[in-house]
Amino acid sequence: MWTMPHHCALSGLAAALCLWGAVTSPSLAGGRTEPSPEQVLVSGTVPDEATRAAVLQRLHDLYGAHRVVDQIAVGSVIAPPQWTQHVQNILGPELRQVSRGQLAIRGTQIDLQGEVTNEAQRQQVVSAVATRLNPTYTVRNALRVGTNEQTLLDQALANRIVEFEPGSSVLTPAGRAVLDGMLPTLVRLSARRIEVIGHTDALGAPDANLALSVARADAVRAYLQSQGIDGQRISISGAGASRPVASNQTAEGRARNRRIEFRISQ
Repeated sequence: MWTMPHHCALSGLAAALCLWGAVTSPSLAGGRTEPSPEQVLVSGTVPDEATRAAVLQRLHDLYGAHRVVDQIAVGSVIAPPQWTQHVQNILGPELRQVSRGQLAIRGTQIDLQGEVTNEAQRQQVVSAVATRLNPTYTVRNALRVGTNEQTLLDQALANRIVEFEPGSSVLTPAGRAVLDGMLPTLVRLSARRIEVIGHTDALGAPDANLALSVARADAVRAYLQSQGIDGQRISISGAGASRPVASNQTAEGRARNRRIEFRISQ
């Protein structure tokens, strides 16, 4: 899954793009490869409509048009020479090997984060991107090798939403039931620290959403602690509405963005 970068644009008037959401990174299930059902969201500001169309076409070729959510704006920004072509080069097929990642292209600065299956793949992905660019571009490799423990957490959550009462940090019965279902896995991972991350939709003020996301993460920690999980091994954070996994333009998308994420702490 790709997650939205905290900061998508440079200061000033520089062209920038961000890619987030769940990319179609395949996962092995039952001996065959199945793509993730999630969407790919792209945001940022580009200098003209031709650049926007070229970027979208590239993403459509990589992931399928039905999975790409376009939030690109056209504005009075400054792009480096041949920026459109370089952005297309960055969006190569090797990105499909990255899960739980984020890609930010800010002028000639590229930040790539996420998980891959092994160290060789970590180097290969960044090398493939870098060799298609000229020396003025800088690629920051923040990819990491994923852990089996994270897979266990993901399977326990199973894409379910931990629900809260509207506009509050009070867990609903359905939300508590999801957490109850995760207890055996959390006990199994008792030697690892877990980070609980709260997320909201984009409705409301950013500061209020950030505070609510932290409060909801804290409520999850408190509930897990009440069920016998050591609260000392659970850290919390909130991302507010800064890391959507779906469009905030629809009720369904907003519901998916109001979520709790569980991460193995590094």
